[in-house]
Amino acid sequence: MKIGVAQADFLLADVETNRQTVNGLLEKADEAGVDVLVLPELANSGYNFENPEQAAATAEKADDGPFCAMLREWSSAGRLIVSGLCESASDTLYNSAVICADGNLVAVYRKAHLFANEINLFKPGDEKPPVFEFHGQHLGVMICFDWFFPEMARSLALRGAQCILHPANLVLPWCQKAMLTRSLENRVFTATANRTGIDRDLSFSGLSQVTSPLGEVLAQMDGLSTGIAWADVDLNAADNKWVTKMNDLFACRRPELYDDLCE
Repeated sequence: MKIGVAQADFLLADVETNRQTVNGLLEKADEAGVDVLVLPELANSGYNFENPEQAAATAEKADDGPFCAMLREWSSAGRLIVSGLCESASDTLYNSAVICADGNLVAVYRKAHLFANEINLFKPGDEKPPVFEFHGQHLGVMICFDWFFPEMARSLALRGAQCILHPANLVLPWCQKAMLTRSLENRVFTATANRTGIDRDLSFSGLSQVTSPLGEVLAQMDGLSTGIAWADVDLNAADNKWVTKMNDLFACRRPELYDDLCE
């Protein structure tokens, strides 16, 4: 399965230009024969809003609107796409990821761990990040700052995710390297799609990447380019949780010693 990450500069509150940018990325992914594509966080809207009103003006419903229709259309050729979305639902704004496959909306995940000023703009999600089946494989999703909480990736892995799809808008310098650890400690693939450019006073680091269950970088972009990177992978490799001949990653867990994690 060919797993791709898309990277570009998105313009704050300019939904039409952002839609055109994404359309160009979809064309590149189409040319490359990508099966699963991850777009960055808040790809329809830009990121660093001045106020909730500006964010609301860019939002659309996950099951309606031109941006999500474009994603569903691209996925209708037997593909899957995950994209960040400034989502409006019941007069509430969410920093969300929409998952579309085979022309249908499969799931919506609303970011649980809001970062910095997001707290003043969005409501955090209250549901676990989803794990879903696609063409016989199992994929999970989390959004940007969720990476900082290792419980999120572990939860996805325990529920069978072979690859974690990760829309992001990264401004801190640690995530790309940390995702190698998330891959290794869970024996899963990851695909982090980050943006480039500047929103007001925030600069984004690019370096979108795909990593392996052995903690390897399989594909990575630079910090400035617009385009896609991809890796052709056998996701079934993530089902092998043996660290040594005597140590199965999940069988060796001692949950009774970690109960304080839920206090």
